[in-house]
Order: sequence, then structure tokens, then C-alpha cells
Amino acid sequence: MFPGSPPSPHSPAMAAVAAIEMQAALFLSLFLLLRYFPAGCSSTVPYLYGDVSIAIDCGGTNNFTGPFNWTWTADRFYSAGGIPGTVAEPHNFPLLQESTLRAFPPSSAGKKSCYSIPVPLGRYYIRIFTVYDNYDSKLHPPSFDVAVEGTLVFSWRSPWPESIAKNGAYSDLFAEVDDGQADICFYSIATDAPVIGSLEIVQIDALAYGSSDVGHDLILVNYGRFTCGGMLFGPGFSDDIDRFGRVWQSDAEFRNTAANVRTLSTTQQIRGTNQRPNYFPVHLYQTALTVESGNAALEYSLPVDTRLDYMLWFHFAEIDTAVTAPRQRVFDIYINKEKVTRVDIFKQVGSFTAFTWQYIAKNLTSKSLSVKLVPVAGRPLISGLENYAMVPLDLATVPSQAAAMRVLKESLRIPDRMGWNGDPCAPSTWDAWEGVTCHHSDDERGLVVTHLDLSGNQLSGSIPDTLSSSSLQLVLLNNNQLEGQVPEKLYSIGVHGGVIDLTGNKGLCGVPTLPACPFFWSKGGLSSAGKIAIGVSCVVILCILLVIVYMICIKRRRNDYDFAPSQDLMSIAAKRNRYQRQKSLMLLEMETQNANGFQSNLNPL
Repeated sequence: MFPGSPPSPHSPAMAAVAAIEMQAALFLSLFLLLRYFPAGCSSTVPYLYGDVSIAIDCGGTNNFTGPFNWTWTADRFYSAGGIPGTVAEPHNFPLLQESTLRAFPPSSAGKKSCYSIPVPLGRYYIRIFTVYDNYDSKLHPPSFDVAVEGTLVFSWRSPWPESIAKNGAYSDLFAEVDDGQADICFYSIATDAPVIGSLEIVQIDALAYGSSDVGHDLILVNYGRFTCGGMLFGPGFSDDIDRFGRVWQSDAEFRNTAANVRTLSTTQQIRGTNQRPNYFPVHLYQTALTVESGNAALEYSLPVDTRLDYMLWFHFAEIDTAVTAPRQRVFDIYINKEKVTRVDIFKQVGSFTAFTWQYIAKNLTSKSLSVKLVPVAGRPLISGLENYAMVPLDLATVPSQAAAMRVLKESLRIPDRMGWNGDPCAPSTWDAWEGVTCHHSDDERGLVVTHLDLSGNQLSGSIPDTLSSSSLQLVLLNNNQLEGQVPEKLYSIGVHGGVIDLTGNKGLCGVPTLPACPFFWSKGGLSSAGKIAIGVSCVVILCILLVIVYMICIKRRRNDYDFAPSQDLMSIAAKRNRYQRQKSLMLLEMETQNANGFQSNLNPL
């Protein structure tokens, strides 16, 4: 049996109570022990549906390809470090991805650690393999919780059943990813280190499993996926391909039938298989289970948790060639002793054709769900049965506050030991981030961060403006190494009745009881006034430079017209001037002679 308990309901009033009342003996999801592995089968077949198919060998250091050409990647996408390890007896694990593991010791990275995988928005099938096998030589399987998309889905409690601790177990679910990042987080109980062996995430059809009817605010946690009358098959266990990566196990351990049963099988193709949105594999409908006695019923007893709703999927195909007309095989389906429908497979779809019927069992009060097929005409027959807990998504942190906390983590370089990984407040039953307390918002839109205690952690850097929030009631940042100007909105918490403590940080400034910030400096950089002053100075300097350049250009233009004539021109002008002077002297001399009575020797004109 699986060493944990089913998911708890996550309504605000019941979350804490449900977490305490989890029963370790119940099934979480599909359990697949190593002893069931067929000889020679290993790795995972290639998935055929979506654009995203990621298989992570947790703790592994090298990529590798299995016999069915499915590629496993070396460990990646995990937060807060953790320690890679190997099971104590790797020779007992024929699949390489099952012999390695990653442990997340809470002493080094807080109580919460995550795998955060970037993926497109959409619907995903997620499968986890968990194993202990005394990898740490402590003979103590750990107690821890597992959350997907901020919602608690699995709880492991020590001691694990010996077969599971030694061989490991699989669990899987269907979930919506609406933020571009699939978060699979682990939360330490006491000082135990959560462990994981492998992680697979596969994109499936957005409308799969009735999401258009029940909405996207649910995670479907697998409590049993059975092939009736058949053997274990699916990726990693046989060469039968399931487009969603699902694995189907035998129903033998869950039958509660006193009468002898009989298995039918065929190799003939079944119509209506591998079609959207669920792509149920043809192999599921090629086997079926019935009873030997004509008036005997087929009955299953499925372990469940109380207070949750469960989605049941019934799979039928009339593969008995003796049934050739309607009303030859008719039976009623009872769930928890209540008749819910009557089935005539041939009347519905004919022979060798897949027929699927869905039912939701609500608000169960017992820890066992009874499914009974009671004959009306002929003998009952069934090909497959699925059972999923419908776990409501837990409330997430208000997006603006989650963003502010992430900025704070980066700005202050929050140490890994505080475990600030994934959503700050989800799951709501976890004390997810050390030093952070969350409460429901008044309008139920999400969870809000109200208390922040980071005192005495030797934090450095400046306080980001995004931390300012009207919901914060207590902020303790004292006895650190913070510096720069304190955001006024953050300081106003104390003014409006809250508590804020900034003492013991020699570099903080700008609010009452703290030193004034330098005019040109705040938050480890230039203040707004400093930036303005530098900007004005740059403009003034630029203007002065432009004026100087302008004046230089004007002066050069004036000098362009004050050039010296060439030497040739100077010689000609000098000769001309000398001739004119000589001519003037001669005329002056003649006039003088005439005036003194001397006759001129020059002929008159």
C-alpha cells in the first residue's frame, strides 16, 4: 500500500483539520511496485500527444535514453539545492531513473523545496516516483508532504510499509498550469528530508477528463486506474502506448466478488479509441472481466478519503461474439449501494466499440467507495475503471504580493535555509516561507502576506519599493545590514497601527528615528534629487559647449575674407604706384618751370 494519505480538502475552514486527520493507510494514488515490473521492460515510451514531455531523473547527472526511445534528462529545475543520492541496493532497480534520488534536507534549505518547470499554459499529467531504500543509512523513511500548483496532494508518513520503502511507488494526477510554471513542491515534517526518485510531466488535451464541465480549479489525484481482466500495461511497463503516459494496473487486488470471474480478450481493433479529448488506449478495451454465474454481481471496493468528491470513469466494450443484439447483456451500476444507471453496451454503441461513462460521487462519509455491477439480463462486463479524488485548488498568494516577495528575496539575498521557494503562502496548511505569515483576504481572492519577520539574518542591500503593502501588519527587519532609503509606504505601516522595526541597520535612512539620507544618494544609488541635479548639470554643460562651438565658427567665418594677395599681384601694384608717382613729379616740375618763364621743350598737342 502507498505510504501516505489522500489529499485533504482545502476549504479555508477545513484545511487544517483535514491535514491532521489524514490516514496513512489509505491510497494516495496509483501504486506500482517494482515487483510488478515485467522482465525486460524499462524506461518510458515516447508520449504522442502534447508539445511538452519532460522526464527528469531526480538525482541523476547524465541524460540517457531508455529501450523505448524515451529520453530522461539529468536532474534540473529544482530549487534550494538538495542532495543527490542513490538507493542502498541499486542492483534491485532495473530502471536507472529509479535508483537515483534527490533529498531536500530542511536544515540547509528551509522546510519547502520545489521543482519549478517552465511549460506552456495548459493541462498536464504529472507522475512522481518516490523511494527510500535506506539511502541515508538511518533506517527511517521520512515524513513529508507534496504539493502541485500550490495544492497539497500527497502525504508520506513514517513508517512506510516495508515493500514500499524498499521498492518505491508511483503516484500521478492531472492538473492545470495557468502561470507558465509547473510547481511540484516538498514540505519537510520535523527534520525529515523529502525524497523523490523521478518526475514526469506530459501535456494532455485541455478538455480531458471533463474539465469543460467541472472547471479548471480542480486537481484530479489518481486513487486507482485499472484494466479489468488484463495485466499491468503502459509506459515503462509494457510496449503498449498511452498517449497521455498513463499506466493501467490490474484490478485483481480491488475486486470484492464472491463469484468466480472470467476474463475475455480479443486482438480485434476496437472502434472509438485513441480519440480526443481523453485518448483512451485501444489495449484497455481488448480485455474485459465478467462472472461465471449468470446471476452474480461484479463488485469493487476502492479506498478513499472522506469529505472529498470522486470522479469515476467506467470503460466498456462488447467483445463477446455471443452478444449480437440489444438487451442480451444489461446490468445496473450501484455506487455505495445507490443505483446510478443501467447499461446496455450493445444498445449504446454496438460490438467492438468503446463506451465510456462518467459519474461523480460527492461528499463521501466513508473510507471505502463501493462499485457494484448487478445483472439484469445476461452477465455484467467491464473493461476498465478509474477513480480520481477531485481536490480543489488551494488559494494562491495575491499576485502583486507574490511578486513583491520574490523581488525582496532577490534584493535582500535571502539565504536558502529560509526556504523561500514556490508560492509564499500556498499550500495554506504549510508554513511555507520562514518568517512569513499569511491569511485569507477579505474578498477570498487569495492569500495575503500580513506578517514578515526577517530580523537578525544579516541581510544586505536595499528595501525594494514593491514590498510596500497595505495588508502588512508586522514588519521586522531589525538587526540586519540593510542600507538606503526606507520606502515611505512601508514605514507608514507603523503610522497606521501596525508594527515596523528597522533598528540595527546602520545604512538605512530617510524616515523618523533614522538619519536623513544624503541629498544625492539613497537605496545604494542616486536619489531622485541627485538624478535631477545631474541631469540639469549635463544640460547646462551641453549648452555652454554649444555656445563655445558657435563662437568659434563665427570667428572663422570672419577670417575667411581677410586673406593676403599673392606676390605677383603685390609686384604689379607696386610698379603701378611707382609709375604714378614719377608721372606726378614730372608734371609738377613742368608747371614750376613755366611759372619761372622757361620755355617748354615739349611740343604742344
